[in-house]
Amino acid sequence: MNEETSFEIYSSRVLNAPLETVYEAFANPLHLKTWWGPEGFTNTIHEFDLRPEGKWLLTMHGPEKGNYENSSIFKTVIPNQLVAWTRHSKPFFDMEIGFEATTPSTSCISFRMIFATAEECAKMKNFVIPKNEENFDRLERTLMEMLNGGHTR
Repeated sequence: MNEETSFEIYSSRVLNAPLETVYEAFANPLHLKTWWGPEGFTNTIHEFDLRPEGKWLLTMHGPEKGNYENSSIFKTVIPNQLVAWTRHSKPFFDMEIGFEATTPSTSCISFRMIFATAEECAKMKNFVIPKNEENFDRLERTLMEMLNGGHTR
């Protein structure tokens, strides 16, 4: 199921954290804002209603300049397994985040971005793949803080 089509971008990483902690890092906006997005970005989460038909509104603040408004509607929320949403701001795509335990102390997170056309997907791919890796790097730092009893900013 890890294979991507010409309409999809798939990224995943095995993390040294239990499944419940990884899910909490996403499901709790206080943690999510510390790691969401590429390196150097900060987030202001305006609304995060983690349920089907719930809204997720955030502003991503770029490291140099620029504020990027993001608007999404959650489609599927299965705690510790899958969260999916549709973006209502550019770039448009559907997003699925998978959560899977690999051992009691490790888990895998996956991002599947699904575009309407292969052309839209191809335009984003070279940019998105390294940025997803930065996103996972930031998540790993947040997880370390969570597991070591530190408080995320």
